[in-house]
Amino acid sequence: MARKNSSESNIITFLINDSYLFKGLDEKELTSFLPPESLIREKLFSNRPVFTAFSPDEDLDGLYIVLEGGPIILRSNPLDRILSITYSGGCFGMRSLPFSYGLASKSFPSLVEAYKTTYVTKIPLDALKQIYNHFEIVGDRYAKLFELREKFTYHLLNCSSYPPQAVASLLRALIYQERELENQPNEKDIYVLDLAVEVIAKACQLNQRTVEQVLKGMQKEGLIKLDKNNSTSDDVIHILEPEELKEVYSATRDKVSWWPLK
Repeated sequence: MARKNSSESNIITFLINDSYLFKGLDEKELTSFLPPESLIREKLFSNRPVFTAFSPDEDLDGLYIVLEGGPIILRSNPLDRILSITYSGGCFGMRSLPFSYGLASKSFPSLVEAYKTTYVTKIPLDALKQIYNHFEIVGDRYAKLFELREKFTYHLLNCSSYPPQAVASLLRALIYQERELENQPNEKDIYVLDLAVEVIAKACQLNQRTVEQVLKGMQKEGLIKLDKNNSTSDDVIHILEPEELKEVYSATRDKVSWWPLK
């Protein structure tokens, strides 16, 4: 779930404290590559395109870091399926940069947009190259970002037509992603995700009504807790038992007793 980052905050401070790629770096060293005046806090409005990923012969000129809000989603066409979900502290755009592993990341044009209002900053490509070459750990983490994208897609490929397994596949993908990015779990070992029913439905290729029923079933079983408030647009899901979700993730039709449709 997104963490708050006031507009007055120093972006460099956020990067070394909360951004996976730059976490723990020496502030003075990082500032030598990223002068504060080169970093702008940019607002992305909900449901508006940011860029089209994997466009032939079109590259980005910088890497986006999510400061607050979101998530940022990648949507494929024409099936309108969500292929990636990025929260605060994460990065997006690396597979459209003419640099490192991005040179080998070729796919079909897909729309990148902010599902909800999001604040980002953009790391210029030239500065990213210098930081990548100067800090060995940044190179390792940059490679990890590409690995996580592939593993997220792998989880989605395991979304069967059986709704409990499909939803569990997405939740397991996000649990793994956020854990590897060192964003979660919280101090109570609970994962908290701002995850709308619409996003789940498009990622899992289910209708929204079915997703709602699966989430209610998971909540009744104590796997998750929903913070849904009908008077707001709040879509927060607390994942209480991430390990027990594995059983649902690997389930066949006769293994999930709480799902009424066989």
